[in-house]
Amino acid sequence: MIKWDVSPEIFRIGGFALRYYSIGFMLAFIGAYMVLWYVFRQEQRSRETLDRLLVYIMAGTLIGARLGHCFFYDFAYYKYHLWEIFLPFTFTDGRVEFTGYQGLASHGAAIGILLAALLFSFRYRVPLIWLLDRLALVVPLAGCFIRIGNFFNSEIIGIPSPWPWAVVFTRVDALPRHPAQLYEAICYALIFVVLCYAYRQQVPFTKPGRLFGYLLIMVFTARFIIEFVKENQVAFEKGYLLNMGQLLSIPLILLGIYFLNFYKKRYEGR
Repeated sequence: MIKWDVSPEIFRIGGFALRYYSIGFMLAFIGAYMVLWYVFRQEQRSRETLDRLLVYIMAGTLIGARLGHCFFYDFAYYKYHLWEIFLPFTFTDGRVEFTGYQGLASHGAAIGILLAALLFSFRYRVPLIWLLDRLALVVPLAGCFIRIGNFFNSEIIGIPSPWPWAVVFTRVDALPRHPAQLYEAICYALIFVVLCYAYRQQVPFTKPGRLFGYLLIMVFTARFIIEFVKENQVAFEKGYLLNMGQLLSIPLILLGIYFLNFYKKRYEGR
């Protein structure tokens, strides 16, 4: 059993605090950029194109993640506080309180990335499926860093566990729990390695659409399974057979299957 009592803040100066979660987000984008720059060099794409793509993907990720949380998980609150969706503060009893953006959802980020890629593809005439396949290489790496940030935040915790690697998140309670964040981080790291190896070796499933299809299937199947050892994120999930994370994963898994089958037929024999 491991006791986890690390402060989520690295340091604080006045009203500003640098958090491990913020570092995780920064590492996610930096790591993604470095891998994509290698890919773009290999395929003789310009750095200018990558720089523009980064802006689109960052915006799509953050906006999608924020909207995903507000509409999928906490709409009962935000439908009466629409201004708080994008404003990093709340109004309480006539006082303004800075809170930062409390709540981001990975499924919303996935939708945001898809829309950002679509817009970028249309604006700069980059083939969409080529773009999605290359983004597939870095999405699990980014997810790994973000889940490690969740671990430092003592959030998205697992259900109570009797196993020796269980973690007591002392900032939450005294129960030994599954470190669900680390389960996801490990799965995403493995998926990143598999997809990058496939890309480097040019194995058969790297035909157009295959990397993206396998990404969706592997990432969201892992997410679906790990949700069984997670505590529900919001109260209304307690009455569901499957929680919101699982319900949102199903259509993305089906989308991955669609991409595999559609492009398998289209590129048969090439």
